[in-house]
Amino acid sequence: MNIKSLRIFVRIMEEGTLAQAAVVLNVSQPAASRLLGLLEQEIGCALFHRDKKRLVPTAEAELFYPEAMRILASLDGVPALFDQMRKNVVAPLRVICHPRIVNGLVLPAIAEASGRDPELRIKLEIHHRRDLGRRIMHGQYDIGISTLPLPVEKLAAHALVSTELHVALPREHSLADREFLTAQDVAGEPYIALDESTVIRRIVDRALLKAERHLAIAHEVSAGAAAYRLVRYGLGFTFADPLALDPDLVDQLALVPWRPASKVDFGYFLPEQPRRHNRLETMIDSLRSVIEMRCSGRSDGPVLSPGLPALSRPVGISDAGP
Repeated sequence: MNIKSLRIFVRIMEEGTLAQAAVVLNVSQPAASRLLGLLEQEIGCALFHRDKKRLVPTAEAELFYPEAMRILASLDGVPALFDQMRKNVVAPLRVICHPRIVNGLVLPAIAEASGRDPELRIKLEIHHRRDLGRRIMHGQYDIGISTLPLPVEKLAAHALVSTELHVALPREHSLADREFLTAQDVAGEPYIALDESTVIRRIVDRALLKAERHLAIAHEVSAGAAAYRLVRYGLGFTFADPLALDPDLVDQLALVPWRPASKVDFGYFLPEQPRRHNRLETMIDSLRSVIEMRCSGRSDGPVLSPGLPALSRPVGISDAGP
């Protein structure tokens, strides 16, 4: 199979047009078209339908895309692997995650792991959830950390912890001392919502729909860290789980349990065919250690919701070892 044809196919899937794919790969448009034709001829089916200037993937293209990504990821990793072997350098542990859990979980776990193993080197990539699925398909990581469910089907997740959804308010807010809050309690307050691509937004929307309630959105952001800071500035309230809250905001925000209770599940995942990094277990143990500290209140972060064990297993999620 022609590797250049594979690259053209993947770029068209990502860019949407043959012309843009050709620009990214620095080939002429006719050459790109020929390469795509060769690939379609080799596999015996059409990969795209034309819609004006755009190319719309066929069902076969959607099925082939993840496999093409894995093939290219494996090939692209070969030079770096041999370079490390020649230099006798230990490869960094490649970690991927999305922004909302970076400050509350991932960075503390990296610090913990580095304390255990001073030789540990980390390569951390942070991607919004909408882009995390694509990075997962590239396969160029050793461990991923995410809220669940994962954005890619058929990839096993290993449970870490379940937390309870809370309402985040300024500490001095009149509702901050409540035992719990409902949609009726916050209906008159400005709502700082996460966008619809986030797990938290989907959890909140489902709960509101079930309760036949509606919250008018005053502001909408794509990252939890931005929402928390807008709350700190007094612009309204948002929804958060204690594990994801930035540690530097703990003393400035109040977290009040949301009712009806809604869980947020966290887990880690590994590539389908991982070349196991020899520091992988150190990172996994450090993730669990940070969660344990947060649950017991022995860290600078908030204590997780009462009654939620540190390593409770969300329904349907694998708790098998890596």
